[in-house]
Amino acid sequence: MKKEIYLKGVTIGSGRPKICVSLVGNSMERLIEEAKGLRSLEIDLVEWRVDFFEDNSNVKLVKEALEEIRHILPDIPLIFTFRTEREGGEKQLKIVDYFQLNKEIMETDNIDLIDIELFTDKEKRKTLIECAHANHLAVIVSNHDFDKTPSKDEIISRLCLAEEINGDIAKIAVMPCSAKDVITLLDATETMYRTYAKGPIITMSMGSMGVVSRIAGEIFGSAVTFAAAKQVSAPGQIAVTELDQILKRLKQTKKEI
Repeated sequence: MKKEIYLKGVTIGSGRPKICVSLVGNSMERLIEEAKGLRSLEIDLVEWRVDFFEDNSNVKLVKEALEEIRHILPDIPLIFTFRTEREGGEKQLKIVDYFQLNKEIMETDNIDLIDIELFTDKEKRKTLIECAHANHLAVIVSNHDFDKTPSKDEIISRLCLAEEINGDIAKIAVMPCSAKDVITLLDATETMYRTYAKGPIITMSMGSMGVVSRIAGEIFGSAVTFAAAKQVSAPGQIAVTELDQILKRLKQTKKEI
């Protein structure tokens, strides 16, 4: 039986894909405004993309902003993500700062999950994952390819590696250049989920061509889908209200079949 992740009443790894919306404000004021706007939406998870935050190199200010977000959204599982520039992020931190920032945030007791990139320094990555688990946090080990869609075997290999290094949730996002690329991602997702996965996985094909991958998770095995409230954090995201309606309709159709 596959492992499921339970956070604040949300179960990741069973049922319809959980909807996550990213906070992308570049200032404290905008983050507060965004967070307040999420309280009226039907969402399951919130991700703070701290690479959008203009003061992300100042750990003290990052912690203060995080406290504000947690105060506004106390009951929604919160993911902390600094997406590096090489994987599609807004800004680049020095590698030492990336690890130091994540480590200090893990110790704040204000987040529920943390995103750690798969292709980074192995020993420091191992230390971060151990630190996260010591602080009772779930770990998303992620990889983003904005240039292409790797082969089916390579996608599965990266997801398996994310689990092998003790990630609780394995995630991959790829860029399609053709409809066949989208099929490759979906095929890899289904095979990974059915044959290899020990816990929840998150997969997506980005851009307008890959939109189908954001709504078909329950069929192919992806446990979380990312939606946009106002500003997108990745190409191809659907508005959260529209995505919620689509997933509900698909769930109902599945019951009727």
